Amino acid sequence: MTSPADGTEKLTVLNPVGYPPKITPKALATRLESLDGKTVYLVDPRFDDSGLFLRQVQNWFADHMPTVKTKLVEMNNVYTKDDPTTWEKIKADGDAAIVGVGH
Repeated sequence: MTSPADGTEKLTVLNPVGYPPKITPKALATRLESLDGKTVYLVDPRFDDSGLFLRQVQNWFADHMPTVKTKLVEMNNVYTKDDPTTWEKIKADGDAAIVGVGH
């Protein structure tokens, strides 16, 4: 940037507006009538402190809903990558899942 003798300045600016990615919405899972006797997977997506948060959720279930079995699992990759292996395991062995994002 230079200042001409007449006091005017020329600035170059960039537009900070980004372009959001296209998303395809998915329907929510059917709500269970009860969690009694069910297995709930607590999925750690490896986001900041999500594992700590999910251990607290697991302890809450143990204290308040002892008939619910919880399984804490860590995704095989970081949260920005899909993990079909984990999703298939949950579909086969679980009744519900909570994907935790802690901070």
